[in-house]
Amino acid sequence: MHQPPRFILVALACLAAPAALWAEPTQYPLTLENCGVEITVEQAPQNAVALGQNSAEILLMLGLQDRLAASAFWPTKVLPELEEANAAVEILTVEQPTLEGILTKEPDFVAAQLPLLLGDDSKVAKRQDFADLGIPSYLSPGICNTRDDAGDIYGSRDQLWNMVLLYQEIDELSRIFDVADRGQALIADFRKREADLRARFDRDDDMTFLFWFSSPSAGEDAYLGGKNGASGFIADLLGGRNAITTEAEWPTVGWEGIIAADPTYIVAASLDRDRWDLDRADNKIAFLESDPSVSQMPAVQQGHILTMNGAAMNPTIRTIYGAEELARQLDALQGK
Repeated sequence: MHQPPRFILVALACLAAPAALWAEPTQYPLTLENCGVEITVEQAPQNAVALGQNSAEILLMLGLQDRLAASAFWPTKVLPELEEANAAVEILTVEQPTLEGILTKEPDFVAAQLPLLLGDDSKVAKRQDFADLGIPSYLSPGICNTRDDAGDIYGSRDQLWNMVLLYQEIDELSRIFDVADRGQALIADFRKREADLRARFDRDDDMTFLFWFSSPSAGEDAYLGGKNGASGFIADLLGGRNAITTEAEWPTVGWEGIIAADPTYIVAASLDRDRWDLDRADNKIAFLESDPSVSQMPAVQQGHILTMNGAAMNPTIRTIYGAEELARQLDALQGK
């Protein structure tokens, strides 16, 4: 069996006492409640499919590339430390796969990041599609507590997302695959990084961040990170708050509304997918600095434009990486 990436081994050695990292082997069959659905796993999966970058990267971080048959839906490139492990796994598509394409891999387990990829309204697959074939499916807990009232598949949140839901996901996936000790090591790593960031920044409720994911074209409404999603969590972790107050997970906002929000910092997401020109952070910055109205925003005038990997704006393992990206840029702006 392949070993976990090196930084997992470091976590095992350094981030917590050995007793805290040891975990009981999984007893099968394992039954879990997942997003309102009871799932039973009869044995550790050997031929899983990951729908969504977060699901794939968690399994890779757990050293499970030899049990991952395929993945799909990658808005950005894999983390550099996971490149070698990911090279051994087939990518069905960087966009949304088809159910037929997934089933050609003969999966014995399917993990999904978003209801867009697995859910009642998904164009890819419904959970029942896999249940009818005896294939357990798992949906990220971080997306299950959204309300279905935003007029889109992503919903809204009335409470700020936090890493507890991510830790639950890592723990449950590690137990499903019978590598719970690796799951605890990974959780210990993220907990330390989260605590370090929170201790590093003083609270300043006047400091606001606007998180721009993308737009179909210049001047069109922007897809933004909503108040209580991962973007709001990052803002809170860095001592501030989200400039966008709507509870929708992914609100679309016109530039008049963005100008009125008057954020202290604008975060331009960087995406590796090839869908829209404004997926690229440098194209976003060019628009911000050249548009006659937008360029007059105080954040633009003061050079308060930050960049962050767009995957961090989803409630995923990438969220802490995005917060760390912004922390480094804030330190540079503040001369630290």
